[in-house]
Amino acid sequence: MNIIVCVKQVPDTAIVKIDPKTGTLIREGVPSIINPEDKHALEEALALKDKYGAHVTVISMGPLQAKDALREALSMGADEAILITDRAFAGADTLATSKALAGAIRTLGDFDIIFAGRQAIDGDTAQVGPELAEHLDLPQVTYVQEVKVEGDYLLINRALEDGYEILKVNKPVVLTAIKELNEPRYMHAALIFESANKEIRIMTADEMDVDKKELGLSGSPTKVKKSMTKEAKGQGEIVNLPPQEAASYLLKKMKERHYI
Repeated sequence: MNIIVCVKQVPDTAIVKIDPKTGTLIREGVPSIINPEDKHALEEALALKDKYGAHVTVISMGPLQAKDALREALSMGADEAILITDRAFAGADTLATSKALAGAIRTLGDFDIIFAGRQAIDGDTAQVGPELAEHLDLPQVTYVQEVKVEGDYLLINRALEDGYEILKVNKPVVLTAIKELNEPRYMHAALIFESANKEIRIMTADEMDVDKKELGLSGSPTKVKKSMTKEAKGQGEIVNLPPQEAASYLLKKMKERHYI
């Protein structure tokens, strides 16, 4: 069984800040991590490898520093890592990103399962996995919280807002993972040393089965105009007045604040 896992290196948004003037992320001094739900996707691929035998390839799109995330994946037990990186990918939105990933995967050839996290914490769009399935003309199951192999089929437990559904799906298929799927393993000490010397394949746009016009900024129909953090509210004021007087006082304050 050949399994491909798409992972993304993201800033740790637990401590990230946004520049109030530019509206962009302040990345300086912010550590990068593997996107959490991508890590659950990777763990499920490794669990299937442990149980049934599989070759697990991890693929990521990003700058050269994304090699760190790929080496972490290798240290967890992945067999192969591929970084797709090229100036042509700069400024990609989810559509252009999914087309680049699809192009790289078509170049790789045969596979049975493509895993990805439901969404990335630096965007929260949950679009790349489903878009990837559409580009590759594959069935897809999102919000996956359990996977079982039954011969040539997969039995998938998919979370819904008010319950769950069980789906039987053919391979190849695209699955997007949620945190309920599993608990990701730690890196293995022996694999850490091994991955340090393991080659990470670099793939550029020229090596992919994809139209360059559909990549990067030129292939991105959406643009982020501005990002901002929610301002903390100031301390409230408690007013102990009869209802009519309290209403009049509130109206007065509203007029002062909003210049009514």
